[in-house]
Amino acid sequence: MAIHQILTQQVASITDLKRDPMGIAQASEQGAIAILNRNQPAFYCVTPTLFEYFQELAEDAELGRIAQERMKEGEFIAVNLDDL
Repeated sequence: MAIHQILTQQVASITDLKRDPMGIAQASEQGAIAILNRNQPAFYCVTPTLFEYFQELAEDAELGRIAQERMKEGEFIAVNLDDL
């Protein structure tokens, strides 16, 4: 028997999603709903606001990685804040 971690407090089945997709989407107003297929998590339905937040986190992580790589190069330019 496989055990799966559900990362949300709300779940719905694929059948429920097919029957009423907008109802399921509206029920996820708190963030995300796990969609189950045969009692196993298939995917997560998230609100546009939460998806945007995840996109921003991913972008911030990528920019942080780029900044770390550039800092390793050691080519720094002295800047006077008053000149900006």
